Amino acid sequence: MIKLRWLSAAVLLSMYASNCWAFGIDDVAKEAKEMAGKSYEAPKSNLPSQFRDMKYADYQQIQFNHDKAYWGKLKTPFKLEFYHQGMYFDTPVKINEVVASTVREIKYSPDYFNFGNVKHDADTVKNLGFAGFKVLYPINSKKKEDEIASFLGASYFRVIGAGQVYGISARGLAIDTALPSGEEFPRFKEFWIRRPKPQDKHLIIYALLDSPRATGAYRFDLTPGKDTTVDVQSKIYLRARVGKLGIAPLTSMFLFGPNQPSPVPNYRPAIHDSDGLSIHAGNGEWIWRPLNNPKHLAISDFSVENPKGFGLLQRARNFDQYQDLDDRYDLRPSAWIEPKGDWGKGHIELVEIPTSDETNDNIVAFWTPDNQPAPGKEMDFNYLLRFTRNEEQLHPGKLAWVKDTLRSTGDVKQSNLVRQPDGSIAFVIDFVGGAMSKLPDETAVTPQVSIGQNGELVENRVRYNPVTKGWRLILRVRVKDNTQPTEMRAILMNGDKPLTETWSYQLPANE
Repeated sequence: MIKLRWLSAAVLLSMYASNCWAFGIDDVAKEAKEMAGKSYEAPKSNLPSQFRDMKYADYQQIQFNHDKAYWGKLKTPFKLEFYHQGMYFDTPVKINEVVASTVREIKYSPDYFNFGNVKHDADTVKNLGFAGFKVLYPINSKKKEDEIASFLGASYFRVIGAGQVYGISARGLAIDTALPSGEEFPRFKEFWIRRPKPQDKHLIIYALLDSPRATGAYRFDLTPGKDTTVDVQSKIYLRARVGKLGIAPLTSMFLFGPNQPSPVPNYRPAIHDSDGLSIHAGNGEWIWRPLNNPKHLAISDFSVENPKGFGLLQRARNFDQYQDLDDRYDLRPSAWIEPKGDWGKGHIELVEIPTSDETNDNIVAFWTPDNQPAPGKEMDFNYLLRFTRNEEQLHPGKLAWVKDTLRSTGDVKQSNLVRQPDGSIAFVIDFVGGAMSKLPDETAVTPQVSIGQNGELVENRVRYNPVTKGWRLILRVRVKDNTQPTEMRAILMNGDKPLTETWSYQLPANE
C-alpha cells in the first residue's frame, strides 16, 4: 500500500512538471544566445530556379487556398495562412505551433496552395517550406476574416487595425542602415505561434532572429482592434560589433506631397505611406519632422535619452489629399512606438532615400544606442507598437500639432497687387489641436524660428486660421547654396509658454 502511494505521488509529480512547462521567450533567447556564440551559418535555399527566377506577376498567382486556413476548423477567431517561396523569398522559414506544453512544426504541403498558371513539378516542391505567414481575424465584420498581420521577408512585418490598409512596415532589427559598408538584413528564421483559445482576443508569436553579426529572441503579443497593437519583447545578442544598431525600426514610403510637390503633373496631390516622423523626447519635447524624397541620401539625427515615443505617421487623412481610389493612402496607418523602461542615451535616426516611384520603401526610422554592449551580452528592448489612424490619441497633452506643411515659390505683393517671385521659398505650416483650439482668435501667439547657416529668413509671421481653429505660420527662406540642405525649426508661443510641438524641417539640396 505504501509503495502504491509513492508510485502515485511520482506519477502526479511527473504530470505536474510536464504541465507546468510552458514555451516562452526564454526558450527562444536560450537558442539565440547559443547561436551568438557560434559562427554564422548562412541560410540555404532549396528553391528550384523556376520559382527563384519568376516575375512578380507569376509569384502573385500562387495563392493560399483559403478553405485550408490553419485553425480553420477550430473555434478560435484567429486563422493562419502561409506564403509560398518565390522570387527573393527564396529561403524556408520554420513555423511551429505551440499547444499547451507541446511544440510541433507546421509542415509545408503544396496542397495548401493554388499555383494558377505557374508550371511546377510536384516532386520538387513537396518539401520546400514556407516563406512566411499571415494572420486573419474578423476585425471589420464578424462575417469576414480579414488579414491583419503579415510576416514575410527578412525581419519585416506589417499590421493593420479596423478600416486600415497595409502601408508602413515594422522590422525586428536594423544593422548598418545607410552606411557605406552596406546594410545587413537580419531575418526571422523560425516562428512559434501559440494556438489561441476560443475566447482569446490576442495572439502570441515568438520569433528567432539571425544575421552575420546579431541574433535575437522576440515575443509579439498581437491584439487586433480599431488600433491594432503589438506588445514587443526583444532580447538581442551581438556576434560582433556593428556600425549602427537600429532598435524598433520602421520602414515606409514618401514619393511626394504638399511640402515637396510632384516634379511632373499628377492628378494625385500626394503619394506616401507616411508624411512625417514624430518624436516624444525623454525631456517631454514633441518634434515633428515632415518627410522628403531627396535627390541624395539624407540622414537626420535627433539625440534622445530615454525616448517616450516615436513613429512614422500618416497625418493627412482626407481622401481629397490623395485622390487615389486604388491605393487608398488615406487609410494607411501611422506606426507609433512607446518604449518600456529606460533605453538610455541614444538618438533617433531618420533615413530618406531617393526614389522615382511608390513601389520602393525609401524611409527608415529607428532608435540607436550611443554605446553597444560587448558581443554575447543580452540587450533587452521592450515596447508597444501601435497601428492607428487616430492622431489625437497620440497627443494626449495640451500641445498643438502640425496638420500641414505646404511649400511654394516665395513672392512679394507689388503695389499693383501682382505677386512677384523674389527667389525665396515659402512655407505655410498649420498648427491645430490641443489647448490652442480653445484660444480666442486675438490671443498673442508669437513664433520662435531658427534657421541653419545655409539659409536666410526673410519673412516670419503667424495668423489665426478660422477654418482649422488653429494658427498658421508663414515663412519665407532664401537658400544660400542650393547644393546643400537647409535646416529649420519653429514653435509657437504664448508669452513664455509653448503652444505647439516643434516643427523641424530639412529642405533638401536641389542639385
